[in-house]
Amino acid sequence: MQCTSWFQLPARALARAMTAASLGAVMLTGCGGSAPLFTRDGRPTTAVQCSAAGPWANCMDHARGICQSDIDVIDQSSQGGVNKLLFACKAK
Repeated sequence: MQCTSWFQLPARALARAMTAASLGAVMLTGCGGSAPLFTRDGRPTTAVQCSAAGPWANCMDHARGICQSDIDVIDQSSQGGVNKLLFACKAK
């Protein structure tokens, strides 16, 4: 297999590669304001979504099922008919 440097690529291929790289960077910057991936003590966080038509207990029960134990709620919100719960499994 022959290696090709950026300088040997045709102008159109180089423009497509640059556009793809720029779009990737833009998509990643949209994630900058998202919830933390880990708690301060290093536990990973998980997010679940449930229908806002039901009680919050449905989301909590789903989260406890994922952890197979109790949870620490990091954040919860409701928007557009959806309840969002960010949680971390309690340390066992």
